[in-house]
Amino acid sequence: MHRASRPRAPLRRYGVPVLTDVPLDQLRAYRGVQTAPDDFDEFWQRTLADSRAVAAPPVVSPVATPLTTVDVADVTFSGFAGDPVKAWLRTPAGATGPLPTVVQYVGYGGGRGHAVENLLWASSGFAHLYVDTRGQGAGWSRGDTPDPHPAGPQVPGVMTRGILDPETYYYRRYLTDAVLAVDAVKQLGVVDPERVAVAGGSQGGGAALAVAGLRDDLAAVVSRVPFLCDFPRALLVTDAYPYREVVDYLSTHRHHADAVMRTLSYVDGTLFAERATAPASISVALMDATCPPATVFAAHARYAGDAELTVWQHNGHEGGGVDDDVAAVEFVRRCTT
Repeated sequence: MHRASRPRAPLRRYGVPVLTDVPLDQLRAYRGVQTAPDDFDEFWQRTLADSRAVAAPPVVSPVATPLTTVDVADVTFSGFAGDPVKAWLRTPAGATGPLPTVVQYVGYGGGRGHAVENLLWASSGFAHLYVDTRGQGAGWSRGDTPDPHPAGPQVPGVMTRGILDPETYYYRRYLTDAVLAVDAVKQLGVVDPERVAVAGGSQGGGAALAVAGLRDDLAAVVSRVPFLCDFPRALLVTDAYPYREVVDYLSTHRHHADAVMRTLSYVDGTLFAERATAPASISVALMDATCPPATVFAAHARYAGDAELTVWQHNGHEGGGVDDDVAAVEFVRRCTT
């Protein structure tokens, strides 16, 4: 379902895996500490309206592959400020639709990869739009979408790109791309626009929560070990990257702490969760050193719609692995049948 830029094993003490957060009973009661800026909703309504005003229709081009059970097409759609964003569209071979559809977002550092990768959803009967990640895709999978906007000084990675102002912050652009990917896929003839779900893990899981909070037309949401949640806690309780990028930045830009925390409040998954109504499946791993478990529990606790939570007690950031994948297919199938 997802990959992280640097997969981490569970933390160990004397060779024995240990939890990375407070005990489970305290996690279940935790609701997070992030608060929404007064103009949170206006900020996102304006951001999306401005980008939709300059959007072009998606361009779809079939791709020749050795696959016999899945058809693949290259897709270019309009993201933030009309920027072209790449994606792969995979469908069951010969399918004409309308099909239930999954829009999937990628983990930190990755891109859309190769045309013949990530075949689970299409092999399970769905149309599958696998969205590239602007400015990423040079880590564990390759990407094809640049991030052409100026940013100023930053720590390596994208977490601090443009972080002094929500208007210039990288994740404003990234999350706008994620929302407009759903706009694009609903225009495709093979897609049933009434049966579109979003999914992702880690960074992609955070994107899925954001899209759920910014749209009211989704059939289902799958968010596995989501990143980008409850920043005030995450930055204090883990030294793992990518959250550590923000800490590294503030260790030298000490006088910018208030501006940084303000910017992060506009992209926090717990605030999007408060506005999300589509049925959701969320997972968390208690030995996750990358995304502290409490931050995921907070997103689940605040989720406004019906949301199930799967707890993996003996896993790190890989979560439930293939078991999460199978459960995701079953969940979305129930929600779109």
